[in-house]
Amino acid sequence: MTLALILAPFLVQGLAITFDEFYFHHKRGLGWWERLGHPVDTLAILICYLFIQYFLPTTQNILIFIILSIFSTLIITKDEFVHNLECGQAEQWLHSILFVIHPITLMILGLTWTNSLALSIENIKVFNFFIKGQIIFICLFMSFQILYWSIPWKIIIQKIK
Repeated sequence: MTLALILAPFLVQGLAITFDEFYFHHKRGLGWWERLGHPVDTLAILICYLFIQYFLPTTQNILIFIILSIFSTLIITKDEFVHNLECGQAEQWLHSILFVIHPITLMILGLTWTNSLALSIENIKVFNFFIKGQIIFICLFMSFQILYWSIPWKIIIQKIK
């Protein structure tokens, strides 16, 4: 399996979540439930990434990672009752893509962590570097979600003017 094929789902996920955030969310705004819930979704996947960075793939840790991955995959669906009322069809479709790609990226993450994909040493190094970049992106994205949607920016900007 080529490294490009392994990395492709992560890139699709990153592009889709970025488009969802900066197009759809900014276009329609977010209610209080999503303002709270979206950073929780991001934190849930961040925990999966951090887990594989700091723990070796022992039998027990693999089981923990699977549980964390299942939790992360389920937690992202919690907003669909709100999305059903708030989102248009295009945004709903994008969410469905994200729901499909989310467990795929977590499976690839786990399979690479355990070296079940039998990657070369060089490809493992590249993948690990990529994952460290993903962790930084996820942390920045979550910080943005918390700060942007929690602070009434319009009021602050009006007071500055």
